[in-house]
Amino acid sequence: MTQNSMLAARKRTTWLQRAAVSVALSTVAVTAMAAPDFGKCEVSGQKGSVKLTTVVPGALSVRPVLGVPGWWNGDSPDTIKDGFEYCMAANMAYRAGLDRVILVNRSFQQILTGQSQGFDIALSEVTITEPRKQVVNFTEPYFNSDQGILVKAGTKVDKKSLGSLRYAVERGTTAYDYIVEKVKPAEQPKVFNDPPSMYTALAAGQVDAVIYDTPNVLLRAKNSNGALEVVGRFDTGEKWGGLVNKDSPNLAAFDQLIAGMKKDGTLDKLSARYLTPELGSDPTKLPILNP
Repeated sequence: MTQNSMLAARKRTTWLQRAAVSVALSTVAVTAMAAPDFGKCEVSGQKGSVKLTTVVPGALSVRPVLGVPGWWNGDSPDTIKDGFEYCMAANMAYRAGLDRVILVNRSFQQILTGQSQGFDIALSEVTITEPRKQVVNFTEPYFNSDQGILVKAGTKVDKKSLGSLRYAVERGTTAYDYIVEKVKPAEQPKVFNDPPSMYTALAAGQVDAVIYDTPNVLLRAKNSNGALEVVGRFDTGEKWGGLVNKDSPNLAAFDQLIAGMKKDGTLDKLSARYLTPELGSDPTKLPILNP
């Protein structure tokens, strides 16, 4: 072999080695990208047993709620890795053969229009109502709820004083209609865009009571170091369901997933792990203060 031939052979060997390394690195990168990510959740059931058509291939895009520990643990979509509804979504994704959950920011008002795009389902403590069902579709219920009355510690509230309180409610929720139509307070309820704004108003003395889903206000009271308390609840018979747009092809599949998680005890396990320790008390033991 001539010197030129030897140099050419060495170049070919070097090129082949580099190519092999490049292929190996690409394989590792693809493997890493495809690795399932369900946060801190334990997933169960048969992977791929249900078919979903999702807006992002390989992922379930979900509209969460911020500022509600126990349901979504974290302060932003990037930091949330567990909680009842997050892990519910993770189990849905796993059973649908998907690899991860993507959290998508949308306002509560946006998702109620039925026109908001870019998500597969909202698991957002949304109460199922007949007017809303005219615009969007709901899965079968996954949680029974009612409206808790959150006040500053020491505030005396009974049926007689309900009409004199200044109330805070979230825009677009069933709480507004209930307060206006049933409680009929002397002062119209103040409407806020999100729960944190309501809590801020309560702390600042701008309102006397926040009306919101009982599990959520119990969580808030427990984490307030004694500054807040839940004095009772309005028993409204409300149920929460997953929300999808009317044109979603996945409603039947989501119903199947929720029914499966009820039947095999997954939802009960999630409640015991994420809600019971967080609430601090049994919602059903709170006094009913229906007007």
